[in-house]
Amino acid sequence: MTLPPPLALTMGEPAGIGGEIAARAWAALRESGPAFLFLGDAALLPGIPTRTVTEPAEAPGLFREALPVLPLPLAAPVRPGQPDARNAPPVIAAIERAVALALEGRVGGVVTNPIQKSVLTAAGFRHPGHTEFLAALAPGDGPPVMLLTAAGLRAVPVTIHQSLRSAIESLTVEKIVAIGRATAAGLRQDFGIAAPRLALAGLNPHAGEDGTMGTEDRDIVAPAVAALRAGGIDARGPYPADTLFTPQARAGYDAALGMYHDQALIPVKTLDMHGGVNVTLGLSVVRTSPDHGTALDIAGQGRADPGSLIAALRLAAELAAHRQRRECP
Repeated sequence: MTLPPPLALTMGEPAGIGGEIAARAWAALRESGPAFLFLGDAALLPGIPTRTVTEPAEAPGLFREALPVLPLPLAAPVRPGQPDARNAPPVIAAIERAVALALEGRVGGVVTNPIQKSVLTAAGFRHPGHTEFLAALAPGDGPPVMLLTAAGLRAVPVTIHQSLRSAIESLTVEKIVAIGRATAAGLRQDFGIAAPRLALAGLNPHAGEDGTMGTEDRDIVAPAVAALRAGGIDARGPYPADTLFTPQARAGYDAALGMYHDQALIPVKTLDMHGGVNVTLGLSVVRTSPDHGTALDIAGQGRADPGSLIAALRLAAELAAHRQRRECP
């Protein structure tokens, strides 16, 4: 029986919890899989056996006995909780290598440990975050879409890494329609949902209440919903955001679109902070990530919860399988 290709897990910020949760994820998944290999420095992986590999194809056969490592040595000693900009180049290289392997079909997908964006920016990194960097490395047919999922909820922010003021100023019918179309396409391609149902949150309280609490929902969001529906997508809204994420409401859609970052992320993290997963739709490769940051405040203390990374690895394997079935019907 041919084993599926492994997943590529990047090391993320070395001074954060990435190595610790990678080690714990391997311990939890070594018997059941999915198999993955760690791109980074093996010294970041505490208390588990590791095995250096030169090719991803070696990983599945080794996975039960040790965590396979594709080595990328760090440039400076690691102090937990204290990032060092000298280590930024290998952190970035791990992401680039993982994506290259996925584009070549040598890994099934990419799972990224959290990065410390401020440190990378200080070292010359010119992207707002992982999502935008991955879109540059592996562009798809549409815009990249950040989808967060936990406890059966899938939520997409239309605007991502920008201030709330600039997010509102940048909101347009065209942007909402582009994100809605890309979300629907991603749900079909990666999640196997044949006819995705989208629910769009209103920007203002009570979805603007017919313009009495702001006109954006009447003038921008509602026309975007109409345009999506005219294009054959089952889109509805705008709905008041304070009721869109109740259990009853969630049963009526496959993904909710929030108009700004926190509007979409707060409900996901509230439902399951330790099991949420960040998925980037619209890429030419599968990519997931834990739905949390580098946790510098607890790095090196043995307290990090690997649940979100485990969920990200499992979901990446599922998405890769969906893509494979679509490509080979």
